[in-house]
Amino acid sequence: MPPEYLTVSWDQLHRDARTLAQRLSTLGPFSGIVAVSRGGLIPAGIIARSLGCRVIETVSVVTYEGETRGEPKITKFPSAAGDGAGFVIIDDLVDTGATARQVRALLPRARLAAVYAKPAGKQMADIFVTEVSQDTWILLPWDSEPDRIVPPPPPRTGHSC
Repeated sequence: MPPEYLTVSWDQLHRDARTLAQRLSTLGPFSGIVAVSRGGLIPAGIIARSLGCRVIETVSVVTYEGETRGEPKITKFPSAAGDGAGFVIIDDLVDTGATARQVRALLPRARLAAVYAKPAGKQMADIFVTEVSQDTWILLPWDSEPDRIVPPPPPRTGHSC
């Protein structure tokens, strides 16, 4: 069976990340955030701003090569987060839970939050916003926008900002 696709716009991602922040506010306060790179970086920034959190650490995990999933490999450790006490881990998606298991092993005392969750991985998240079917491929804004740089418009003359 071919996968289904869910295209998430920037506006929808922003709304969903703010919803996640609102739900997290009932579980906090948090002393910091660990963003799972790369997918969790933008949601973590939105959530950090919403929660007023200025301590943001990252953990880099490589799982996919294009649409091919492999074993998760940690390529950058979140050393400033210690064992995770007081931290919340933010990712865009828990799919099979493999990445979440790896990160939770590093930060056993942290909470884990994801914007989107699939049935096979949702038990790894303490909280998430939207569940999608296991065979749905989520196209996040950075995956579905055109790969081109649009130059800024020329400066206007005779006008001030």
